[in-house]
Amino acid sequence: MIHRLLPVACVALAAVSLFGTSAVLAPATAQAPDQLALPFDAYVEVLKARAQAEGVSSATIDRMTAGLTPNDRVIRLDRNQPGSATAQGYPPLAPYIATHVNGARIGSGRAVYAQHRDLLARIERETGVPGAIIVAIFGHETSYGRIKGDFDLARSLATLAWEGRRRELFEGEFIALLKIADRGFARSQLVGSYAGAFGNPQFLPSVYIRLATDGDGDGRADIFSNRADTFASIANYFRDAGWRPGQPWGVRAYVPSGFDVDAYNTELVAPLCPRVHERHSVWKTVAEWRALGVVGQGGLADAVMVSLFQPDGPGAPAWLLTSNYRSILEYNCSNYYAMSVGLLADEIVN
Repeated sequence: MIHRLLPVACVALAAVSLFGTSAVLAPATAQAPDQLALPFDAYVEVLKARAQAEGVSSATIDRMTAGLTPNDRVIRLDRNQPGSATAQGYPPLAPYIATHVNGARIGSGRAVYAQHRDLLARIERETGVPGAIIVAIFGHETSYGRIKGDFDLARSLATLAWEGRRRELFEGEFIALLKIADRGFARSQLVGSYAGAFGNPQFLPSVYIRLATDGDGDGRADIFSNRADTFASIANYFRDAGWRPGQPWGVRAYVPSGFDVDAYNTELVAPLCPRVHERHSVWKTVAEWRALGVVGQGGLADAVMVSLFQPDGPGAPAWLLTSNYRSILEYNCSNYYAMSVGLLADEIVN
């Protein structure tokens, strides 16, 4: 999912409180004392007041908060995310690609692409985002719409906001969810991942509000079951992330034997996901890389700026990555994810 929540270090489990007959985890201890003192029900009242102040109707607030209780499973899942900041080394890319760009996923992607060829071509003309990239995202996020999550988003987001470790983020997402519901979506339809991503593209509520798009002109951006809206919304996300029309995400590269890739490591520190970006080389033009013996195996103009990426070390496959690769990273800041999306997209149209 996007637009993604960055991995954070695990937080020690706090004391257990009782709500009715269910034991749930108490809020994390990183928040201000006045926030910590609020029981869940009282905190929901704070959320309701903010939603009302931001224009959500009373009827929507009532139906989206009716019967809310904290979900201890959501808190445990959130606290058990691996911490990337302290991870050592990098798992090899090849096994990940073998399981995520396999025959079943390629075959299903080709079928979806063929079924919606005209629609995808129209969206590509309008946005510049290739249909194969759109379908690859659809495949990776929800297995082409088959697996979208079944957590009640209102309960999950209220729980994560109350828990407090990332209160500002999740409180904002909860309010955004209520604004979506105010557009006529039923609470039973607003289900998804434990962390709040939903629909075919797995957008967070704030991303939906900003970028979801009506792809068929019916006045509604339905990313739950409408393929036109789903594809148009994914394309709009990439357009917003700076996708450059007419360029691939990257191409395979020939690297001469003995070439010291490490000599060209970037010295820049990315503000977000630095461990992802530190694995890429400095940026050079295709022509400059060719002069060093590194030759791209696709149709990239000599003046295009690219970065060299050889994730599994000397002798393993290498790629020259364009700025469009970074647009994929905007969707999910992981080299494994971005490479698998790009390679799946290539397979879908080859």
